[in-house]
Amino acid sequence: MEAPVAVGVVEELRNGVALIRLDKPEVLNAWDRPMRSRLLNALRSADADPLVRAIVLTGTGERAFCAGQDLREAKGFDAELAESWIREWEALYDAIRSLTKPLVVALNGLAAGSAFQVALLADFRIGHAGVRMGQPEINSGIASITGPWIMREILGVARTVDLTLSGRMMDAEECFRIGIINRLVPREQVLGEALALAHELGAKAPLAMRLDKQWLREMTEPGFRTCIAAAIRAHRESYASGEPARKIDSFLNREARQ
Repeated sequence: MEAPVAVGVVEELRNGVALIRLDKPEVLNAWDRPMRSRLLNALRSADADPLVRAIVLTGTGERAFCAGQDLREAKGFDAELAESWIREWEALYDAIRSLTKPLVVALNGLAAGSAFQVALLADFRIGHAGVRMGQPEINSGIASITGPWIMREILGVARTVDLTLSGRMMDAEECFRIGIINRLVPREQVLGEALALAHELGAKAPLAMRLDKQWLREMTEPGFRTCIAAAIRAHRESYASGEPARKIDSFLNREARQ
């Protein structure tokens, strides 16, 4: 696997499990273009590495797995940049959906927006009582298109409407109750539990694992591509209007005053 570089993602190999860590705790591990690119490369590298049997994705610190999109980057988007931004997410989501090896997310805190979506695209999620998950984009003026498609596939229409339009965050107990956190453990045990599960999954028949995951992806592939096309249309219109920039500026100003 490649050596770590200082763009917010750190990789290591632990007894056949690739541990990938989002590493920008000063901004709650929120991602920008370089960080997304590094994560994409890390996932592809782990999937291609014959020494890797499973993957664990987590965040640095105790506050957040990832706060989602770095709003300081997003506030400068226009229609053209919005389309290239969605294409970056298409590449990352496609890489996660195409993994031949199991992916476990160790939730060490907040998972908001696109980070919530990444967590849902993983195969398993381990969390603790302090975890909060949700789709708050509407609160910062960003249309949510990929999120509702991912949520609908897992949570159904009614809960998707609730989370998309309210922008509310779910606590860990609700996430566990509806099945999007597979195991709730004490905070200090989250990473260990995720690594243990990854070792268990990595010990299973690799061809059967690959074929099962391939079929799970193929079942939803047409919907995924339709979702990306819809996201490009919506975000081009949204960012051309200037509404996200105004709402993001207002949000960041409130945060700075707190």
